[in-house]
Amino acid sequence: MRRLELVGWIAVAVVLSALAIPWFLWGDATVVTGLPVWLWWHIGWMGLASVVFYLFTRRAWGIGIETGSEGDSSAGDSNDGDGRSGQGRNGQAGRNGQGERNEPSRSAAGGDRP
Repeated sequence: MRRLELVGWIAVAVVLSALAIPWFLWGDATVVTGLPVWLWWHIGWMGLASVVFYLFTRRAWGIGIETGSEGDSSAGDSNDGDGRSGQGRNGQAGRNGQGERNEPSRSAAGGDRP
């Protein structure tokens, strides 16, 4: 199933890339509301591309680059079950060995000096 999803997203990327350049509008001087039609094409394409990328980030982020089976934590990252890695902004693991959350370290520049 995951392989079929990967092939589907690749097909969507190829079609979206093919639609990026409106070859069929080259040489067309039609103007709609003050802008050439080819510019309206690009505006619509950017809207479509942003919606597709949003859906991709929500449904399939990381597809095709994972190694091993789903749920395998052999890479060392903890996964809280919400699809996000257990690492914080500073690269520290999100949970310590006892299952408790680690508090992120604060830098001196953060205004929290001892």
